[in-house]
Amino acid sequence: MSGSTTEPTGSPDEGGPEAPGRYHPGHATFPALDGLRALAVLAVVTTHCAFWTGRYQRGWGAAALTRLDSGVAIFFVLSGFLLVRPWLGAAMHRTAAPSVRVYAVRRVTRILPAYLVAVAAAMLLVPDNATATVADWVRHVLLVQIYQYGWLRGGLTQTWSLCTEWAFYLVLPLIGWVVVRSCRRRWRPGLLLGGMLALMVAPLAWYLFLYRTSGPVWVTGGIWLPAYIGWFAGGMAMAVIRVHLDHGAVPATSRWWLAEELGRRPFTCWALSAVAFLAALTPVAGPRSLVASTVGESFTKQTLYVVMAVALAWPAVFGRSAVTEAVFGNPVARFAGDISYGVFLYHLIVLEGVMHLLDNELFTGKVVQVLPLTLAGSVAVATLSFRFLERPLIQRAHRYRPRSRPPAADRSDRVPVATG
Repeated sequence: MSGSTTEPTGSPDEGGPEAPGRYHPGHATFPALDGLRALAVLAVVTTHCAFWTGRYQRGWGAAALTRLDSGVAIFFVLSGFLLVRPWLGAAMHRTAAPSVRVYAVRRVTRILPAYLVAVAAAMLLVPDNATATVADWVRHVLLVQIYQYGWLRGGLTQTWSLCTEWAFYLVLPLIGWVVVRSCRRRWRPGLLLGGMLALMVAPLAWYLFLYRTSGPVWVTGGIWLPAYIGWFAGGMAMAVIRVHLDHGAVPATSRWWLAEELGRRPFTCWALSAVAFLAALTPVAGPRSLVASTVGESFTKQTLYVVMAVALAWPAVFGRSAVTEAVFGNPVARFAGDISYGVFLYHLIVLEGVMHLLDNELFTGKVVQVLPLTLAGSVAVATLSFRFLERPLIQRAHRYRPRSRPPAADRSDRVPVATG
């Protein structure tokens, strides 16, 4: 929404009744977010191709290819922003909280069907999974494969971030309950924003614990939700500001409107995003790996990534300039955003096939050959998945209304998965 949005009644972005057959996972209210998801998945695929071909450790631009794992931060920021908005709306208007049942149906429908297809494909097609056990299947189906070292199977290692996002989905209703309860007497945007900012620095406490322990938690805890809650909180902080500006009687002289002013300057925001990314290329963000070596490096890296992601998304949420819409809200970018979840799910399986096709061993080959083929194959598979599996099921899920509560009480936001 812009500062004075006038979305049509029943817009899917508002959780109202969608026109049957017309709904798709894109954003009518924030169209540029679709292009951001496309950019995020491109970064994820590129960094994986660079890793598989050994470009992480050699050649010009290796550090930048490594830090493209920051695409995951974009996904998490977008999820935090979009998913918390229904609870913020309920808190603002002091109405009933969103239906957790509707929320659960929509999240399960959006995540699991395509994911289960990817799990089956990886287990059956990737040679390294020939020894996969029933326990491996069960762990991946339940999205718990990150909680013990060695549980992630070939073609599915990228799903660590999906497990973390799934954990956020489970925690979000509790966060929403706290939001609604804290505003039960009056709307308190300052308090909510302060809470979200506190969550942004909460990973520091987790790192302090993690680097002083040993055993299984030390080995895998760096990719659990506590390490990344700050990225989701960055998106939730933006949501507090957006909802306050949209629904509150905010004076024209209020400092809250500075968010809109900044959003109307996309190049300033994107320059800030670029500076944060470039800073992450330096040794302050630690080695070229998923988990840094020290508390300081870990927290610095997480902070730089969330600044990068929030600054990148800011013009798509605030200001809504023509430049932002043209760059990230054009039809091609929005289509790429629609299929981004499928690209994320299937691209490592395709990458396995591309490496075999080119007769490349692990950590050999040229990324300029592997990346285009991987992208082409992933886009093809993801397009079929979106057209014949994801979109039809999402349409059905968004027509679901619990019999026990009237449609007006359902303000569960519809949001495509944002993961990396």
